[in-house]
Amino acid sequence: MVFKKQPQIVLPPVASDPTEWMLSNAFSQFVLMPGHVLYLCMFGYTFLHGCKVFKSLPPDASVSYKFISMLFACTGGGILVPIFLNGIPVPLANDAYPIAIIASFMLHYYFPMLREIVSLSNIVKVLLVFLYETSRAAVVVKLTLTAGSTIPASIFSFPLFGPIMCGAIGGCGGAFLPFNKGLEPIKEGMSSPALTALLGAAGYHLFLNTSLSEGCMDAAKKAHVHVAIFFILVGVVNGLELTVQKSAAVKKPKVE
Repeated sequence: MVFKKQPQIVLPPVASDPTEWMLSNAFSQFVLMPGHVLYLCMFGYTFLHGCKVFKSLPPDASVSYKFISMLFACTGGGILVPIFLNGIPVPLANDAYPIAIIASFMLHYYFPMLREIVSLSNIVKVLLVFLYETSRAAVVVKLTLTAGSTIPASIFSFPLFGPIMCGAIGGCGGAFLPFNKGLEPIKEGMSSPALTALLGAAGYHLFLNTSLSEGCMDAAKKAHVHVAIFFILVGVVNGLELTVQKSAAVKKPKVE
């Protein structure tokens, strides 16, 4: 009947996310590297590595030596960590990396003036650092997650040190390749990429596997965004040499 009371429809409660704003913005969507953004960041990553490699090598070095040095610099962590985890190294598993490395190498080899542009223009340098650190954050996050799901737990309810070390090695580039370098890369202390990779991997792994992420929706993506922000800020500070100069020590007069 028309006048019959209709049953009241009760909708299930919708879970609210007070930190949804962390992902609902253009910056977060970019640093999570969806689709074509991955290839853009990959090119920026390999090109900036090329700037460092060509600057450190002697001008009369052979082409093959320069190329292999750049290959190790770009994919050093992506080679070692998969070997540790009984996986396939990144250059062999993803054809996009060799293509990006070859393209960046050819630009550096045939157009060395591009390195001068990067060194003279802070805008270009910041853009490359942004792409470089975004890609490096994705590498650290991916290798940390892969190691966490591959290494079995021993003392704790989750593997603790293994994923952190894998993420740190993956984020420091080819610092230890080739192996004849030994421990020379850390003889005078850890470099900024190695230190930030260690801190980023540790923070990411501990956040996801402890009560810190309890009740947090999309915790992995939000932690990924924070790791990328940390890497980008440190990279920009180092790239622009925004360091605080120590003031000259003032000699105090001797009291007789």
